[in-house]
Amino acid sequence: MTMTYGLLALGLVLLVAGGDTLVRGATTAARSLGVSPLLIGLTLVGMGTSAPELVTSLTAVLAGSPGIAMGNVIGSNTANILLILGVAALISPIAVDRDAFRRDGWVLIASTALCVIAVIAGTIDYRWGLAMLAGLAVYLLWAWMGERRHRDREARKYEHLTEDAPDARGGVWSGLGLAVIGILLTVGGARLLVDNAIVVARDIGVSDTIIGLTVVAVGTSLPELVTSAVAAFRRHSDVALGNIIGSNIYNVLGILGITALVAPIRVPPEIIRLDIWVMVAATALVVLFVRTGMRIVRLEGLALLLAYAVYLGWLARDLLPFG
Repeated sequence: MTMTYGLLALGLVLLVAGGDTLVRGATTAARSLGVSPLLIGLTLVGMGTSAPELVTSLTAVLAGSPGIAMGNVIGSNTANILLILGVAALISPIAVDRDAFRRDGWVLIASTALCVIAVIAGTIDYRWGLAMLAGLAVYLLWAWMGERRHRDREARKYEHLTEDAPDARGGVWSGLGLAVIGILLTVGGARLLVDNAIVVARDIGVSDTIIGLTVVAVGTSLPELVTSAVAAFRRHSDVALGNIIGSNIYNVLGILGITALVAPIRVPPEIIRLDIWVMVAATALVVLFVRTGMRIVRLEGLALLLAYAVYLGWLARDLLPFG
């Protein structure tokens, strides 16, 4: 089993490295082609940082492990809010861009509601996938049209996320080469992660869903954790919030939508009983915190982290002899 755990850890490392390399390569190629920072920020960066979740969910559902696929999406959204946003708020209080949250907050609520309805249905098939992807397309178009009047704000977000990317003068081909390497690393990491997570789950006697909600979900959310923590340290706290909200929207509308198009996803009963409602509660909590003062202060960040600790403790009871 030592090798299994080692390969699982290697899969996580490859996922994070692959997602980061994909974002750097794609943004370099896009800048070389003259694509605007606005469009890059709304599409390539958001999709690139969600690549680990996408590849992992696709790999899991094709491997016959819907628990990992669903746990990855639901668990990532929960971890994004309770863990990552909590950490970012502890580092630096998060100021909220009122106009951006008025748009993205409503889309976050709508995508969460759509996810709940799909989960309760029991099976998420291609019809749900088409509806989710259509919603994502509408959101991107709406965001792009609205942000054209605020290019400086979106450019700042783009510059922060990609400031360490290779120089655009490297050219289109060097950027595409990096993107291909990123895709290969991500696919390989997802394969190692899913295969060995299934082995670990069976060895310790828990469901694939528990592994998906914890190890896989947190592992695939590491790019968001790093990006948001760095944003908070640099006092770009509104960027940290934007990263989380955007990632959660992509996870439901994009990742779940694409995965459902590839193969129907049977929702595990434990997701319906508990975990989807934890995600809903986390989403409601962050909306409440934002609406009460257009800020998320350190005390609220601590509350988010404590809530995540309680949730993990509840899941961990299945790992204990008396659980």
